[in-house]
Amino acid sequence: MSSRKRLVARRRWGGCERSRRLALILLFAAVAVLSESQASAGERVRIAIGTQDTTINCATGGPLVRELKLLDKFLPHDGKYRDVTYDIQWESQPTGGQLNTKFLNNQLDIVQMADFPAVIGATAFLESGSDVRSIYIATLSGGISGAGNAILVPASSPAQSLADLKGKTISVPFVSTAHAMLLRAILDQGWDPAKDVTIITQTPEVAGTALRSGQIDAHADFVPFGELFPFRGFARKIFDGSSTRVTTTHGIQTRSDFAAKYPELVVAYLKATLEADRLLRQDVEGYAEKLAQWTGIEAEVYYAFHGPQGIQTRDYTLKPEFITAIRQAAQTAKVLKKIKRDVDVATFVDDRFIRQAAREFGYDYDARLKDYAPLSFTAKDQVNGKAVKDPKLAGEVWVQGEKKVRLYKSIADTLAALEQLGKRGSKARVVFVHDRESGLKLFADKAWYVREGGEVSAFLEKAKAERWAQGHKGSLSTYADAGKP
Repeated sequence: MSSRKRLVARRRWGGCERSRRLALILLFAAVAVLSESQASAGERVRIAIGTQDTTINCATGGPLVRELKLLDKFLPHDGKYRDVTYDIQWESQPTGGQLNTKFLNNQLDIVQMADFPAVIGATAFLESGSDVRSIYIATLSGGISGAGNAILVPASSPAQSLADLKGKTISVPFVSTAHAMLLRAILDQGWDPAKDVTIITQTPEVAGTALRSGQIDAHADFVPFGELFPFRGFARKIFDGSSTRVTTTHGIQTRSDFAAKYPELVVAYLKATLEADRLLRQDVEGYAEKLAQWTGIEAEVYYAFHGPQGIQTRDYTLKPEFITAIRQAAQTAKVLKKIKRDVDVATFVDDRFIRQAAREFGYDYDARLKDYAPLSFTAKDQVNGKAVKDPKLAGEVWVQGEKKVRLYKSIADTLAALEQLGKRGSKARVVFVHDRESGLKLFADKAWYVREGGEVSAFLEKAKAERWAQGHKGSLSTYADAGKP
């Protein structure tokens, strides 16, 4: 690009940025005026929150806040809210689409969902003809690399990789993060999505039945079904969304009229989600057990996602990658003709409320914005009592009857510990390992292994395990044989 063109581009960008800042200043002023004039004495204020209990990315925004009554802890009761009565209402739906309908109809004030349904909801507001808008105000959880989405096959299927699905039927919830992942994965194979595979739409619940009965060849889905179905034993994961590098994110949206009238309540709710995250970090196993009771999703699956070095990272900041994911979701939804209007992401995404919540909670928002580290191991190696240096080589065992998950510095030590547990009559609830290349957390009994002398490495995909074995002169094995010398 020439110097003149770069100068013009900078001037255009600067003009757009100045316009955006002016718009935000005017919005701040409007919010300040409204917030001073609303919430009269004796008023009954509804706070209607929509969540997705079975989509476990919503754990710290939905079930934990609801069941532990954390919002009550942060709601204001002084100033203009001194004599207000709060009417907190909760609504759990399996999909973002169902939440969007109630959100648009003013039956919900705050909702949580992934990037795709979020942009579809945003365009629904734009097309409604009203002045009310949806505002994307914070993140709950996300996968910078795309982790969380997955492609599954029936447990008895001979397919071991996406390459084995050419000419097959794959179902997916249409216009979801998993749909975008599937299309990218197919294109990366050099295939035509309209010719080389048959893609049909199915909800996770329907697809689960179809996988059990062998009615479909494969199913692509979002959190937590890529882990939940294999954990329940009727499916295998052959492809993880992290291979596509397509970022996915789940976040929080609020109606602009609610935010303008009650900005302090939006901040209070966000502080409640920060408290939920803090509690979950302190005792992942304990709250995973509680979440299992509240949602029906097994504690072991919660731990796979929310535990140390989990599949996705819980995060409250609106990282650039997450904003890009929202923008790409809007573009893909338009290509798929699921939306007609463009979404102005610069005005749709608004970090004012989460910045204020973080400030009041005592957090440094900008520091967290730059922090990409997953939840780290705090436990010590079960054998030598030292910190684990390389998470990709580590293993974990959740022993039946024990409250805390045991950590081992290596897969070889993990497998040896399992053998000793068996001799003592103990049993593991679940065993975790990590993909040697990606670091992705895996159920140990669903992985492939390569032994190189005394070292054992785990892999999600058989083809990648075979390549590693060839390159490192190792031997390929299944879980059943991985512990054998």
